[in-house]
Amino acid sequence: GQLAARTASQSSKLILVPILAVLFVMIGYQYICPAGSNSYLEDDSPAKLPSKFNFTERDLDRHVEFNIKGDDVIVFLHIQKTGGTTFGRHLVRNIRLEQPCDCKPGQKKCTCHRPGKEESWLFSRFSTGWSCGLHADWTELTNCVPVIMDKKEAQRNKRNFYYITMLRDPVSRYLSEWKHVQRGATWKTALHMCDGRSPTQDELPTCYSGDDWSGVTLTEFMNCPSNLANNRQVRMLADLSLVGCYNLSSMNESQRNQILLGSAMSNLKNMAFYGLTEFQRKTQYLFERTFSLRFISAFTQINSTRAANVDLSELVRRRIEELNFLDVQLYEYAKDLFLQRFQFTRQREHQEVRLKRREERRWLREQREQGRPWPTKHRGGGNRGGGGGLEKETDSDFPTTTEDYTSQVAHW
Repeated sequence: GQLAARTASQSSKLILVPILAVLFVMIGYQYICPAGSNSYLEDDSPAKLPSKFNFTERDLDRHVEFNIKGDDVIVFLHIQKTGGTTFGRHLVRNIRLEQPCDCKPGQKKCTCHRPGKEESWLFSRFSTGWSCGLHADWTELTNCVPVIMDKKEAQRNKRNFYYITMLRDPVSRYLSEWKHVQRGATWKTALHMCDGRSPTQDELPTCYSGDDWSGVTLTEFMNCPSNLANNRQVRMLADLSLVGCYNLSSMNESQRNQILLGSAMSNLKNMAFYGLTEFQRKTQYLFERTFSLRFISAFTQINSTRAANVDLSELVRRRIEELNFLDVQLYEYAKDLFLQRFQFTRQREHQEVRLKRREERRWLREQREQGRPWPTKHRGGGNRGGGGGLEKETDSDFPTTTEDYTSQVAHW
């Protein structure tokens, strides 16, 4: 009987050891990889993203000391069909502010004043309206905004203007503009001011006769050589005065294109911030970190757009890319820089959190060695555990960022 009991006891121990081992591994795994963790975001040292461009740390670090109570102004350059309307509404309705924008029902514009002042901190469609013309470009805004702001508000100190914009995959953007024009949009009231004047009819011929281009087919849309949809993003971000504005005879086409692309890339890189339609959550994250502002509600990614639903052959897609070959190059550059900035900012944020935790542990160790009781609150943060021990680092120590949904841009 004793032998049987001893054998049963040994058997139970043999069974218990692997069970405990499994439990130990499971508990350890849950600590290392907690539920809901975005491992691609929470990795301390993710593999460096491959880049075709030699960006410096200065290119990647875009934090600005935006002083909403002082003389700083955010200027939103709204390129057609890049999700700018949605982003523009986020700016006036979704930022957590001491004095939120005043958006009255039935009114298109909101009043976005600095706290305690009758001055605007935002220059955009939904705050100041199209004060520099419908969908004013970089050339127009940089010449017009300071003048308009001085007219609206008496200003003694020099303002700091922080330009921002949104970009979109060129094929998707082009198709979206075609569908919009097909429904009757024209933007014919746009001024296209450059070097003090609008282009002549010879410099910028219209693609249609009549009031609009309703019902235009994609082939007709692509066949108009003066269609402003072609390479729109490069043209709207470049300094057009460098190429004689809309006068195509001022230099050869190859030289003009090279200057336009270089100018657009430089201006985009030097803007305080830009986002990409295909990466809504990353756009939100980078804006928040750039300006030290926070949105109330998270951005959402919508891929079921009119452009995504167009049945496109490979031949037509290539034709659109050829018509927008400058935009294709700009977007490749912009996407590379955008993702490098996101990675740089995340890594720096993680390093700061870990340095803070290390400082907390060092300070608590000193308190213990000196025989002092651990306070419930100490410098650098409270002991939220409540049990006297140092809390472990968890996902909640990092600002949460949700990955964008899989983009359907490339899947025609």
